[in-house]
Amino acid sequence: MIGDELSRRAQELSAARAPYVIATVVRVERPASVEPGNVGLVQADGTIDGFIGGVCAQHSVRLHSLEALQSGTPLLLRILPDGPEEIAREEGLVTVTNTCLSGGAIEVFLEPVLPAPRVLVAGNSPIVAELRVLGAAVGLEIVAAQDIPDGILNPTAGDLALVVAAHGNDEVATLRAGLEAGVRYVGLVASRRRGAAVIDELRTDGVAENLLDALDTPAGLDIGARTPAEVALSIAARIVELRRTGPEPAAAEAPSTAIDPICGMTVVVGAGTPSLEHDGGSVYFCCEGCRHKFEEERGLARSDG
Repeated sequence: MIGDELSRRAQELSAARAPYVIATVVRVERPASVEPGNVGLVQADGTIDGFIGGVCAQHSVRLHSLEALQSGTPLLLRILPDGPEEIAREEGLVTVTNTCLSGGAIEVFLEPVLPAPRVLVAGNSPIVAELRVLGAAVGLEIVAAQDIPDGILNPTAGDLALVVAAHGNDEVATLRAGLEAGVRYVGLVASRRRGAAVIDELRTDGVAENLLDALDTPAGLDIGARTPAEVALSIAARIVELRRTGPEPAAAEAPSTAIDPICGMTVVVGAGTPSLEHDGGSVYFCCEGCRHKFEEERGLARSDG
């Protein structure tokens, strides 16, 4: 069960829109250093808060937590002392061998927590008010310009959508910022006639033609919407359609890994991973014990880092 300190840390990460994994020990075969219910948080840089096992078990939890962040899919990680020679994968289940374990086995449920896709909205109208409600209902984070102290939206490529419903108030600058930032969906709430005029203004302002082709105006699916709620519904539906069926955003870079030559464990290569230089390359280990054994077997001078 997650304690108060970890709960506060999870809230901080969520507030910062930082992805993380909740790693919960769900089953233990003795002997083992953890208890069912132990919880840890694994961040995107591999940092682990909380106790979910010894150093060797942490390597497996870290590796497969980062994979879960990439896929966005929860999975059960089974760590055995005498399991398969290679990582075994089934739907929702990964089984690994950890010869460093003291004879026991542990199973850890890895649940990725990803920030809700962000939708920026410029304007203050009944359509915007309705879009706030609908967006939240379908798992989107709606950020309206009036929510920001200076009222200026700063779209980035990581944002899912930008919807401009400003009715002529600084539309061109906002649309240009979204298009040039690479926001996946940029929509303008306007009639076809006014939308065409705004596109001409953007073109005159020097916006590239391929970016103008990506601007959706009138924004949303054509469902014959008339009321503010119906227009908001059409926009929300278009954004959901893009999210679920459109091209996927660029995935996070896969973690760099290496095989420990002593125990055969796959480890995530990071600043704190035990290593040494040998035969012109870097050799990585799950723990200092494996590194020292490697040195002893090859008659190398024992090092401390």
